[in-house]
Amino acid sequence: MKVCRSQNNRMIAGVCGGLAEHLGWSPFRMRVIWVLATIFTAFAGVIVYLALWFLMPKAPPAPAFDPPPLQPWKKAT
Repeated sequence: MKVCRSQNNRMIAGVCGGLAEHLGWSPFRMRVIWVLATIFTAFAGVIVYLALWFLMPKAPPAPAFDPPPLQPWKKAT
């Protein structure tokens, strides 16, 4: 599975949302960890975030809903 920036869980660029989706975490938890790591590393997290913003590809858009073909011989369930 390739790490991509999230299209659904994004606040700025979707970096934390994409990492959270990849790791199976909640986006809120990832953002809190990222902010704490940024504060405790003398704001190096900002530089890493900007680098990932440009290096991580965007996630492909979700496919549009395609309804099933009508089958008049079947009853709706």
